[in-house]
Amino acid sequence: MSELPNCPKCNSPYTYEDGALLNCPECGHQWSGDQAGGSANQKVVRDANGNELADGDTVTVIKDLKIKGSSSVVKVGTKVKNIRLVDGDHDIDCKIPGIGAMGLKSEFVKK
Repeated sequence: MSELPNCPKCNSPYTYEDGALLNCPECGHQWSGDQAGGSANQKVVRDANGNELADGDTVTVIKDLKIKGSSSVVKVGTKVKNIRLVDGDHDIDCKIPGIGAMGLKSEFVKK
């Protein structure tokens, strides 16, 4: 049986796996298993103004964004709550009110 790491937020030993994520039942913190080893090689994601973004932040869209394959548009000033940072071309996974789940590039949002 492999030993799971303690929660990096509250140091709880009661962590459990949920797919690719690790969860803490005491504080509700979620993190990927590869982050448990430390943040020495962790990529820093910054918004359009240069502010560092983190999981759970609320951001605002700074430009009208056309949604590929749809006639919908994400308008300037749309607030997006509880973002999740991911690797790849689009740095942010989120749910946009009235549209649903989508990926955003960090260069089109501000904190």
